[in-house]
Amino acid sequence: MINLIVKFTTTLEGRATFMEALLENRKGAQQEEGFKGMNLFVDTKNPNIIFAYDSWENEAASESHKKTAHASNMMKVAESTLACAPDILILGETNPAPVPAKTPNSEDKLFIIFFIFKIKDGYRERLIERFGIHIENTRKEKGNLLFDLYTVEGQNDTLVVYEHWRKEADVWEIHMKQPYSEITGALMNEAVVGGLEQYMNFVTQI
Repeated sequence: MINLIVKFTTTLEGRATFMEALLENRKGAQQEEGFKGMNLFVDTKNPNIIFAYDSWENEAASESHKKTAHASNMMKVAESTLACAPDILILGETNPAPVPAKTPNSEDKLFIIFFIFKIKDGYRERLIERFGIHIENTRKEKGNLLFDLYTVEGQNDTLVVYEHWRKEADVWEIHMKQPYSEITGALMNEAVVGGLEQYMNFVTQI
C-alpha cells in the first residue's frame, strides 16, 4: 500500500479553479486500477490550504495515476492557481499499522487533524516507540474514529499523526487528559522543534 499526503496552498483568486480540477482528478482516479482512496480536506482556519490523503495499491498504480489526463490537467491548472509548489509527503507505516476508520454516527460532528511535526535529533525512535503504546490506548476511546502515526520518506526529522474524532471535545476534554496522553505529551514537548500548535492543521472533509 502507498499512502501519501499532499498539501496544496492556492491563491485567493485561483482557489475555485483549482478545486474544480482537484475534484475532477479525484473522480477520474476512482476509476483507476489500484486506486484505494482519495480524501480531500480544507483547513478550517485558511480555506486556501487543501490536503489530499491518497492511498494506492502499490507504487506502480500511484505512478500510473500521474500520467492520466485528469492528473495532468490538475497539475497544469496548479501552475497558475497555487501560491507555491505542492508539499508531497510519502508516508511510511509504523506499529501498530493503520486500520480503517470506525463509522461515525449521524450526530457526530467530525473533528479531523493532520499533525505534521519536526523533531529534534535523537528522538525519532523514542517517539515511534511511545506512540505504539499511545495508539493502542487511543483507539479504544469511544470518541476516537482513527489514529495513525506515519514516518515520511526521505525526512527522518518529520512524523505525521492523522486523527479522526467524533467531536472536538473528545480530544481536549477526554483524550488529552488520559494518563498515557500526558506521558506522550511530555515527550512531545521535549522532542518537537518549537511549539506543538504550529504543526496542527484542523480540517474539514470535502
